Amino acid sequence: MVRNPLTPEERERGERLGRLLREARGPRSMVEVAAVAGLSAETLRKIETGRAPTPAFFTVAALAGALGLSMDDLVTSCSPAPV
Repeated sequence: MVRNPLTPEERERGERLGRLLREARGPRSMVEVAAVAGLSAETLRKIETGRAPTPAFFTVAALAGALGLSMDDLVTSCSPAPV
C-alpha cells in the first residue's frame, strides 16, 4: 500500500502533538510513559519528534490517558489556528 505524502498542515499538527506530549510528560521518562500507555518507547519517541505525525487514534488516546490529558484538550491544542 502506497501512502499519500502528508500535507504541510498534517506535519505541523503532528509537531504540535509531539510538543504537547513532551510537555505533558515532564520529567517522566519515555520508557515509563510508554509502558503505562502500552506502547513501545520508540513509538512514543517517533510521535514526540514528529517522525510519526499521524499516529492512530487509539495510540493517541492511550497516551492521553497515561499523561492525564483529555482528548478535547488534545484536539484544541493540535488544531490549526483560525485564519
